[in-house]
Amino acid sequence: MNISIVIADDHPLMLRGLTDFLTSKNFNIIGSAQDGNTAYSLIVKYKPDIAILDIRMPHKTGLEIAEACKKNNLKTKIILITFDKEEELFDQAMELDIYGYILKEFAVEEIEICINNALQNKPYFSKELSAHLKTNNMSNKPDCLDLLTKSELKILKLISENKTSQDIADELCISIKTVHKHRSHIVAKLKLDNKPTSLSIWASLNKDFL
Repeated sequence: MNISIVIADDHPLMLRGLTDFLTSKNFNIIGSAQDGNTAYSLIVKYKPDIAILDIRMPHKTGLEIAEACKKNNLKTKIILITFDKEEELFDQAMELDIYGYILKEFAVEEIEICINNALQNKPYFSKELSAHLKTNNMSNKPDCLDLLTKSELKILKLISENKTSQDIADELCISIKTVHKHRSHIVAKLKLDNKPTSLSIWASLNKDFL
């Protein structure tokens, strides 16, 4: 598997553990770093497919690196790893189009799944994190769901299960053009932006209401 990856974490044991694990899974680790400046330099130099970044690092945080990559149109997909469960950090990450947000205690268990999702343009979040945010929010069913038709709700539920547009078309026996039309209507009704991952993220975080 020739997927190029840069890993950055200021904890040497975490850095080595992830590097050894992903190398054993035949991923191509082309660089590693223990601080944000070095990590960003590696991303600019090598333009890896994936960058796995600790949120809290010296010099540049994982969030600051993600922001710099977005600003400079770098195509590397960012996966953040952290011990933090603060909703504020999670919200900041969502605004930066990151493809993964994983709690460190589950990193080895979830990182391969997260990478494979990112390669398919599907965001992935630690299940424990989603559960924690939902518990903290004690949120009710979003009112905007009442604006959706039965067909749109069915498609949104399939999106929350990480189904692609082609998967949905095949399962519902409709054309992919029809799926794209429904997705566009859902995005408008939910008042989401048109970033590629926005609808998937929203569906994933609200799947319990679908």
